[in-house]
Amino acid sequence: MSRAALLVLADGRFPAGGHAHSGGAEAAVRAGRITGAAGLREFCRGRLHTAGLVSASLAAAAVLGMDPVAL
Repeated sequence: MSRAALLVLADGRFPAGGHAHSGGAEAAVRAGRITGAAGLREFCRGRLHTAGLVSASLAAAAVLGMDPVAL
């Protein structure tokens, strides 16, 4: 097994974890929304702009007592 494959497998087990997650890039490629470097750049820019807002809204809803299954 290559060193890169081992790092991807081990990543989720490191204390910080999750660095190997693509944030949906594979699905965007399959759907044709990412077709090259420019598309990947725009996808990553969009993820950077929305990831914090989505996480914050879910955290706020959880604090307000919303059903975890509904979240």
